[in-house]
Amino acid sequence: MRIATWNVNSIRTRLEQLTGWLVRAAPDVVCFQETKVEDGSFPEAALAEVGYRSVFFGQKTYNGVAIAARHGLSIDDVKKGLDGDEEDVARRMLSATVEGVRVINVYVPNGQAVGTPAFAYKLAWLERLRRELDARYRPDQEVFICGDFNVAPEPIDVAEPKKWEGQVLFHPDERAALRRVMEWGLVDAFRAVHPAKAAYSWWDYRMGAFRRNKGLRIDLALVTRPLAARCTDVAIDTRPRELQRPSDHAPVVVELADGAAPPGAAPAV
Repeated sequence: MRIATWNVNSIRTRLEQLTGWLVRAAPDVVCFQETKVEDGSFPEAALAEVGYRSVFFGQKTYNGVAIAARHGLSIDDVKKGLDGDEEDVARRMLSATVEGVRVINVYVPNGQAVGTPAFAYKLAWLERLRRELDARYRPDQEVFICGDFNVAPEPIDVAEPKKWEGQVLFHPDERAALRRVMEWGLVDAFRAVHPAKAAYSWWDYRMGAFRRNKGLRIDLALVTRPLAARCTDVAIDTRPRELQRPSDHAPVVVELADGAAPPGAAPAV
């Protein structure tokens, strides 16, 4: 199974790019963030034309998440939002079971600036995610959490770590909050397959950041050990970022072998 995650930064603005990428990359499942569209206007038909059934949880202008799976694959037990979201209008999480794998799609708050209420909200949101894992799942299940985490886990995930240290996206408090989520029983799939590779999934639109490859790896796929044992490859597809008027993020694609882990598969570290 091939599962991808991509912050599209407005699904209607990037729709032609997105559908073209689906045809070319052919993921079995793809999780989108920042769809920025109300559910009644989600381009469900356009995705169906290229072979995908969609479930979505969106709002106008901001946030929004969606999961699309190839026609013929089951999408069951859809859950919209985090537990306790009744008091939070931001639509940032969507989960569903696809062919036995629990796929949790997240768009973690950006945090804006250190010390602001938005930064405190980000840390609290990550803690709520950890509580939901504790309450609803077990680490021995096949759970796949992916999306725009708005946190680079380690210095290797930042092109200029000294510049970013202490700022939003690479602040010690954010990284600690992400580690707490992962300590539930999750493996960073990219880092398991590529332990020493410096690669990025997001580049600021300003200052020629993409051309200079001054990016951060903030789009993550976190998997439980049973899925880590099936993981054979993880790639960041930078080609969509090269297009005109692209999203500032690139898709991340995870390859999972069917059934038991094949010889040479990435270890469940």
